[in-house]
This record gives sequence, C-alpha cells and structure tokens, in this order.
Amino acid sequence: MNASAHAIAIDPPPFPPAVPTGTRVYAIGDIHGRYDLLKMLHDQIAHDAAARPTERHVLVYVGDYIDRGRQSFEVVETLIDAPLDGFEITHLKGNHEDFLLKFVETGGSGDNWVFNGGMATLASYGIESTGEFGTAGNLAEIRTSLIEILPSSHLNFFQGLKLSHVEGDYMFVHAGVRPGIPYDQQDDEDLIWIRGPFLHANDDFGKFVIHGHTPDFEPVIRTNRICLDTFAYRSGCLTCIVLEGDERRFLQT
Repeated sequence: MNASAHAIAIDPPPFPPAVPTGTRVYAIGDIHGRYDLLKMLHDQIAHDAAARPTERHVLVYVGDYIDRGRQSFEVVETLIDAPLDGFEITHLKGNHEDFLLKFVETGGSGDNWVFNGGMATLASYGIESTGEFGTAGNLAEIRTSLIEILPSSHLNFFQGLKLSHVEGDYMFVHAGVRPGIPYDQQDDEDLIWIRGPFLHANDDFGKFVIHGHTPDFEPVIRTNRICLDTFAYRSGCLTCIVLEGDERRFLQT
C-alpha cells in the first residue's frame, strides 16, 4: 500500500473508547524484521506529530520485532536508539521475542523458533548453520553462537519488554486477552500467545484491546478489539493506529 493514511469506517460502540485529553497514541503492529518499513513508518509518525501538536505523544510497539524479515538486527538497533524524540515509548513482548529468550536462556523452543522465522533472525546476526537445522547438536551450536554474538544491549532490550500497556479505555497487548478474566489479571502466556478464545469472543474485555499476532492484509476491526498485524514481512504494509480522544485513524506504508 502506498497511501500514507487510511480512514477506515468503524461501527462505534455505544460509548466509544477514548484516550486521555491532550494525549495522542501511535501503536505499531508486527514488524517482523522489516527495518525498511519501520523507517518509513517512523518518518510518517514524526511528520504527523509535528503537524498536529499535542501535550503528550505516546508510541506503543505491540511486539514481534524479529523473525521472517531479513533485518531483525537493524530493527532492534533502531528500537533501542528510539529515533523519535518527544515520545513516551513502550515496547511490548511478542511471541517471537519469547521464542528467542527461551532459546537463549534455557535452550527451549529452539526447533519451533528456528522453523517459525528464527533462521532469518540468526542470519541477520551473522549466524549461519553448519549442519542440518533442527538437530539437537546443531541447535546447541546455534545457541552457543547466538549467546556469544547477541549484543548485551539487545538481550537487555528483549528481557525488558513489557506485556501490556493501558491508555484511557485502551489496552495494548501482543496477542490478546482471555475472556472472562479481568484485564489486569491476565496470564502472561495468554497476553503473548492467545488466539481462538480471544478472537472469537464478543465480550467486553474491560478495555478496548489493540493487538497484533494474528495477521490479515488489512487491520481487523471489531467492536471490542483491533488487530494491527498486516503481514508486513510479506505485504510490505506495516500499520500504525493513531488514537486521539475517541477518534481513530491509520498510517500505513
């Protein structure tokens, strides 16, 4: 998509959710190693913020910064550098960051991670397999290499990722929430991994949920949630929702 902003019609709930007065929130969907798209979207956000001054700018990344795309290293470097001045920034943890951390810290989830986009991340850090991916010996070799090569700043970034963020009537998470459980009592694994029970629910979750994790080629808009994962690594479309008062709009690459 080439348009810098898209107005998408939404059937509003009886009392539209809102962010606090004087606050504008930008939330970016799953990046998956597409540094090129992230840079483009950052430029759009900077231009938008400069053109529409407000008291407080908030930037939330909903997770899945790595894997699949070829520039995971560059994406993480950029997020650490925080190139947008004057923003309050929150980085949420996605399931792909969870994969990497479990592999580094315990050796777990290695085969699942490698075959779900992890090979691209390893390559971006300069790690190439010398054997058959997925064998126990090869995974141990890869883990050793990753521990040696992964910059401490990157590991600290991954370990410091948050699970959720709240602004007014909105809750930001990577995957979703479990219906029937208060939004502030959710299980960590659900916030990172949940799909079916959340996606199929018409419940009032206590907050309107902004999330990623389950991709589609357009933002998925429901009465209780919006999904921002638009297959960026395949489609070239990285999505940002902009929230101000009870209004919503989108920026896309």
